[in-house]
Amino acid sequence: MAFNTGLSGLRAAAVDLDVTGNNIANASTVGFKGSKVQFGDLYASGFLSGGSNPIGDGVNVQDIKQSFSQGNISFTDSGLDMAISGDGFFILNAGGETRYTRAGQFTIDKDGFVVNNQSMKVQGYTADDDGNLSGIRGNLEIATDNLAPRRTTSLRTDVNLDSRQPVLESRVRDVVPLSYNDILGEMFDVSYTDGTPSYSVDLGGLPTARAMADQISSAPGLSASATTTAPIQHPTTPAPAGSVLNDTYISTAGTFSFNLSVNNAPIPIDTSSVNSLADLRDAINRTNDSAIFATIDSTTGVLNVVHNQGENIQFSYGNGNPAQSIDPASPVTVYGDVNAVGDRTILGLTATGGPTSNFVTSYGTSPIRITNEFNPQDQRTYNHATSTSIFDSLGNSHELTQFFVKEPAPGNGVGVSEWSVYLQIDGEMVAGTDVTPYTARFDQDGVLQSIDGDVSGEILITDWIPKDSQGLPNGADGPPAPGTPVITPIPEPPTSSAFVLSLAETTQYGASFGVDDQRQNGYTTGRLSGLDVSKQGVLFARYTNGQSKALGQVALASFNNTDGLSPVGDTSWVETFESGQPVIGQPDTGTLGGIKASSVEESNVDLSAELVNLIIAQRNYQANAKTIETSDAVTQTIINLR
Repeated sequence: MAFNTGLSGLRAAAVDLDVTGNNIANASTVGFKGSKVQFGDLYASGFLSGGSNPIGDGVNVQDIKQSFSQGNISFTDSGLDMAISGDGFFILNAGGETRYTRAGQFTIDKDGFVVNNQSMKVQGYTADDDGNLSGIRGNLEIATDNLAPRRTTSLRTDVNLDSRQPVLESRVRDVVPLSYNDILGEMFDVSYTDGTPSYSVDLGGLPTARAMADQISSAPGLSASATTTAPIQHPTTPAPAGSVLNDTYISTAGTFSFNLSVNNAPIPIDTSSVNSLADLRDAINRTNDSAIFATIDSTTGVLNVVHNQGENIQFSYGNGNPAQSIDPASPVTVYGDVNAVGDRTILGLTATGGPTSNFVTSYGTSPIRITNEFNPQDQRTYNHATSTSIFDSLGNSHELTQFFVKEPAPGNGVGVSEWSVYLQIDGEMVAGTDVTPYTARFDQDGVLQSIDGDVSGEILITDWIPKDSQGLPNGADGPPAPGTPVITPIPEPPTSSAFVLSLAETTQYGASFGVDDQRQNGYTTGRLSGLDVSKQGVLFARYTNGQSKALGQVALASFNNTDGLSPVGDTSWVETFESGQPVIGQPDTGTLGGIKASSVEESNVDLSAELVNLIIAQRNYQANAKTIETSDAVTQTIINLR
């Protein structure tokens, strides 16, 4: 009996030594889980019987239990090394057999599959060509080919437009000069686009063109000036013989005289030394009235006297011959001309009375003159600008520039502001902004209300033809065919160069212009430059064009009874009946742990404890051997009795 008891103890101690030795041997094995021997005692008894003091029959190894506690996580320099922080196992395909492991030392084989050191393929969820993860599980594969370019279909620009900026462009109507007599007595009302009340103008009973100009200028949005030009010649048609005022008339006259008045107030002129028309011109220019000057028309030879403020001019001259002279008692009176300019706040003029409506008619037919008009080459003609790169279907980069020009506020300017938006790609205007810009309207809080009435704040560009550096089409997709409707957002896959610019988050505050965010969804082609792994186990490929794309996601498995797994070597286990079926899912979901990239899980073996266990196992072995030795000595004594 004692021999069997001691022998069972030797066997148990030997197993304990084996297990402890195995733990110590794998103390540096990645993903290794230490084991511990579980013992049970043995008792001999008969069927339906038992002694009151049964004697044990030794010890039995009941189980060798592995500890699946978390091992320490250490960092490595390999991007595909992974450690599980928490519950779960990596899933491996070993030639058709499914295995499970905690050892995350992975690499890529010649075919691009993610494998471990024994060429077992790592299982996970695959991704489509656009990087979208599917629910299909299979071998994880790293595509090493170039990333195909993606054309820009969406561009978002978030900027703040400085509300303190002035309106740079000026639009006015230049009314052609109208004579005093043409508009005398005219009456009209002026209406406005900015809410200014209508203003009435009455040109009746005004004595001079200057007075008319002052009256017109009193209306908001209108400004006027007057000039009087008096040709010094006989008013009779045809003029009497010898009455033409020229050098001959002056030099042959026995008694030449010249009288000039402004609003019937005489202007003293010394004619004592005047012998020619030029002498008369100079004499007029020497007068004390700075508003008066004289010139000689080089074509007709006529002397013109000008009053640059539009007062009435009276003149007469004589040579002693009444038939060739102008009677000083009935001088010729010349009235001035009125020049007027209307700004963009004027909606229109409406005649309300008087003998004529010449001013109203002329204003309505006068062309608009634009000063400081928008020019992308002139920074003085726009308030703000920002540029970004977009891409065509071939992956070529193009520069899109957005110009913002402040416009006069509509209505009365209370609670609303407007900006014009111009778009340019590679120096060419697009979206029809070379003809008509888009209008961005903001409310009293500086929030964008609409773009050309569209509350979405989007601009659809459908006329862009991608060109090369020579200005020729480069072979990329161009605008959609005429008549083809374009919907937003642009559906995938895109079939034209059309794209959407969103200004929905643009603001207009009293702060400096700034670009808060600007992003677009296009990119050029790229080569694989590296791999990253997220906490959720997603494998991202990094490309030289700055893009990244999901290639797949590692799958993890957990078991209701982890202790039921059967070790099969290579730091891996297989499913058994006792373990139950695996629960497979994505890392960091449910009870599954997360992934630590560029890390491995070390063995959970406590080397100090194992060395102590080694001493205990050795002691147990020696003690059981002593039991056998003692039993042998007792047996020998009995034999020696005979």
